[in-house]
Amino acid sequence: MPRYELDGQVAIVTGAGRGIGRATALRLAREGTSVTVADIDEANTNQVAEEIESAGGTAHAYTVDVTDRADTERMVAETVDRFGRLDILVNNAGIAVIASLMDTDEAAWDSLMNVNAKGVLLCSQAAARQMIDQGSGGRIINNASGAGKIAPGRSTPLGAYAASKHAVVALTKQFGLELSSHGILVNCVCPGIVDTSMWDLIDREVAQLEGVPVGSVKARAAAGIPVGRIQQPEDVANLIAYLASSDASYITAQALNVSGGMLPY
Repeated sequence: MPRYELDGQVAIVTGAGRGIGRATALRLAREGTSVTVADIDEANTNQVAEEIESAGGTAHAYTVDVTDRADTERMVAETVDRFGRLDILVNNAGIAVIASLMDTDEAAWDSLMNVNAKGVLLCSQAAARQMIDQGSGGRIINNASGAGKIAPGRSTPLGAYAASKHAVVALTKQFGLELSSHGILVNCVCPGIVDTSMWDLIDREVAQLEGVPVGSVKARAAAGIPVGRIQQPEDVANLIAYLASSDASYITAQALNVSGGMLPY
């Protein structure tokens, strides 16, 4: 059942083809929001949009490359053409590369920074310009990951990924301050160990590096979660829906943990 008053609002969710993005698109649609389901994978994008519409919601599928400025601007323009406005942007698109910093090559570094950091910059710029033109404020919510706050550690070789997500936290804070006078609130969420295909990838590759069974790396990480269970994408979507709502009207430039108690600050 809907919890927040989001009827009539319009959202874009990037990386919405699976995982946290999919859960967020579905949740916002249930709240009465019209959603542009944006992802680089056209098949997944169409599938999630159809899922929303079959449940009685309103969705538009858009295949996007968040690293391309013209494409992000078209995404916003097409959303406005379809729904008349834009109120909420969720920057969720992201990739991971499993490698120690000493083994991270330039191609991997550039890919991570382009998608995870530059993508947030470009999408936020395009969305904020539209929100400023509308003159009624808005919300930008970024997925920064717990890796945006802490180093993953020697046993989880995600140093370059963490650097890109630290950049997302910085972008969130600065955008939040710069856009506050326009009534645009900018925050990010910092999840922990989420049961998604990205963590399946981490599990497989780290398991191979360590010579341990597939599944054991994720199980080891999940065992340290204070609330006693692995996180589901819907746990993150719940916080995003709250940040999109009027209940969060006095929160901006913040990095909010949703990690089951894992993150220390």
